[in-house]
Amino acid sequence: MQRMSAVRTGRKFLGALLAVMMMPAVFGAPAQAAGEDGRQVPQSATEVKLSFAPIVKRVAPAVVNVYASRKVVQQQRRMSPLFDDPFFRRFFGDPGQQLGRPQERVQSSLGSGVIISADGIVITNHHVIKDADEVRVALADKREYDADVVLMDERTDLAVLKIKGDGPFDFVQFADSDSLQVGDIVLAIGNPFGVGQTVTQGIVSALARTQVGVSDYQFFIQTDAAINPGNSGGALVDMNGNLVGVNTAIFSRSGGSNGIGFAIPAHMVQFIASAAENGGKVQRPWLGATMQLVNSEIAEALNLDRPRGVIVTKIYPESPAEAAGLEISDLVIAVDGKEVLDPNSFGYRFVTKKLGETATFTVLRDGKEKTLKVKLEPAPETTPRDTRELKEYSPFEGATVMNLSPAVADELRLDDKFEGVVISSIQPGSTAERVGLRPGDIIRAINEDKVETTRALDAMTRLHPRLWQLDIERGGEVSRMVLRG
Repeated sequence: MQRMSAVRTGRKFLGALLAVMMMPAVFGAPAQAAGEDGRQVPQSATEVKLSFAPIVKRVAPAVVNVYASRKVVQQQRRMSPLFDDPFFRRFFGDPGQQLGRPQERVQSSLGSGVIISADGIVITNHHVIKDADEVRVALADKREYDADVVLMDERTDLAVLKIKGDGPFDFVQFADSDSLQVGDIVLAIGNPFGVGQTVTQGIVSALARTQVGVSDYQFFIQTDAAINPGNSGGALVDMNGNLVGVNTAIFSRSGGSNGIGFAIPAHMVQFIASAAENGGKVQRPWLGATMQLVNSEIAEALNLDRPRGVIVTKIYPESPAEAAGLEISDLVIAVDGKEVLDPNSFGYRFVTKKLGETATFTVLRDGKEKTLKVKLEPAPETTPRDTRELKEYSPFEGATVMNLSPAVADELRLDDKFEGVVISSIQPGSTAERVGLRPGDIIRAINEDKVETTRALDAMTRLHPRLWQLDIERGGEVSRMVLRG
């Protein structure tokens, strides 16, 4: 009897257990908690089997292959003097192109690009088309077109092309790259290794990466979607098929994908695209202040819970920083409400703002939080640059020089060097190149006489002294070169 009772009890328990297990089938599986913005993980086998094909079908026609080529003259090894002898050449002939004479050959590079407007505006990487004489793009449907270079910006490693063909062309819309979160699914589309258009899938692995080293503005989206050589300039898109970034670099010891790829955020891409629309010149806001990284020691001294923000260490007179009331030792912790972690993230947040508007800085001063309004203005040319190419025989022969100003310093990436004379370019094979001068060198003095303007430098090169003592500033350090006249 006890045995029968135990069996009945067991059957009741098993029935109750089966009823509980069957409840999801009747009432539906309990929904997993979703984020405030609606993001959630797949909840069923059906959802896991969902396809990215509709997104790819919509975006792929707007991703192009970019072919860049340039002609280079290659000097062959020097011809033996024996070939100058007619008797010798009678037996051995004229070596012609094989020895001694320059030969022309074509160098080519391959990358990807993204069409961002119906009239055929294409975004790609600067390093894909650098020094190119000819650029062609190939669409996903195999049509090919020549393309004009509208803008190249080495500082962001971005370039803008215009397809020479009748539109309309398929194009992608920009996404708000600031809305990305780590873990979001993304697709990378490009032409890796020249094998043809390829789509890879991954997630956003990290945001605001600042130690990549491929452009001046270190602020990248990191993804584990496979990115390989040839993907440069291609699209990184979200699940709405919108462009969140332009694939630019990979971290690799072998040259192939190791699951660490980097993309330039869409906000920076839009900034460069807007510059192309407005005359093809990139004008960035100028602050007129120097910033320093906050390390753990400084954070402790400032009673911060963690290292964050940037400290103002120098303010240029009559600059937007001074006009806004920014002071030395202020700690800038946010720009327009976006957190600033280091000088690189500050630079990205500031330079992607539109000229003519204002930016709101959140700063800590004496332990109290303040907000300051900074006008977004381009760097001024306080001193006319008076560009001169130095042709007189001297150590500077072949150098082009300019008077420094905030505008020139910004163009040449010289930070806060606003006074003096700087070398902007040097002709290959010139005296200036042979003595070791470089673009970006600031000429401080010649034979103990201070160099203040390009006009004064030009006059000094005509004196032909027996000895040249050059005080040159490079990388923040001044060194002396002594050369025979």
